[in-house]
Amino acid sequence: MAKTIQIQQTGGPEVMKLVDLPVGEPGPGEARIRHHACGLNFIDVYQRSGLYPLPLPLAMGNEAAGVIEAVGEGVTHLEPGDRVAYAGGGPGAYCEARVMKAMGVCRLPDAIAFDTAAAMMLKGMTVQYLLKRTLPQGGLQPGDAILWHAAAGGVGLIACQWAKALGYRLIGTAGSDEKCALASAHGAAHVINYRKENFVERVKAFTGGQGVKVVYDSVGKDTFEGSLDCLRPFGLLASFGSASGPVPPFAPGILGAKGSLYVTRPTLFTHAASRESTQAMADDLFAVVASGAVKIRIDQRYPLADAVAAHRDLEARRTTGASVLLP
Repeated sequence: MAKTIQIQQTGGPEVMKLVDLPVGEPGPGEARIRHHACGLNFIDVYQRSGLYPLPLPLAMGNEAAGVIEAVGEGVTHLEPGDRVAYAGGGPGAYCEARVMKAMGVCRLPDAIAFDTAAAMMLKGMTVQYLLKRTLPQGGLQPGDAILWHAAAGGVGLIACQWAKALGYRLIGTAGSDEKCALASAHGAAHVINYRKENFVERVKAFTGGQGVKVVYDSVGKDTFEGSLDCLRPFGLLASFGSASGPVPPFAPGILGAKGSLYVTRPTLFTHAASRESTQAMADDLFAVVASGAVKIRIDQRYPLADAVAAHRDLEARRTTGASVLLP
């Protein structure tokens, strides 16, 4: 048995309950993992609330790190005793131990601690596929300006550092002066407090009136229109989250009127659809973290049993950096 955070119905944080569930033995292509730390992400909120519908009852959570206890038939890249981490592979990470598909489970270098890994896999691999694979027409070159909303969150702070390492000028938005200072300290070239300033006007000022080639937007409804207005002609809006709610329907004609713009809605799980691509993305992340160019900031640690409080803090935007649950 393993203590697990489960929901029987969708709703607010209070629908999450700590229950005991059987773990069992891994079948073909599966592995059993004993967790040391579990990651907390906004996609968990979307799944809990029903914005991203999933079958119920649902065990919560999408990333964790720990040690392999057993592997099933056909699993050759893992063995008992391996330190591992994963993002995706189906919900169920908020628990002491679980059996899951082994395909997306990656061996973890000794240099990276379990809580660091749990805090960075989903967020860091998201930044990896955005900065390396979700690119505007003609790509990005050192010196190019990009706009990143929610720059002081767990994903944003990784992006600030990684973009700086790649030579990009990241313009970050955040909702307080403290969060703006945090983004700046992590490598943002410019910061905008969107509660005090018009971010479209500030982006135009920072770019000499031209706008940016690409906007990475995890906020959704509240920033969508402004994000389009920050783009130069042929620019790309990568809408990868819905923290303020989903983007409402829009007429594609506005993309032409605003400069032949592109809009995409990418997901990590499309990019991590094979063993090879998942490992390549993880290796890129492990390398940039091990080099020191990207440091993973964990500002909140909660016992597994306090998942309700963790979700309340996340939704109220009281968190900075990353958060982890500790079984």
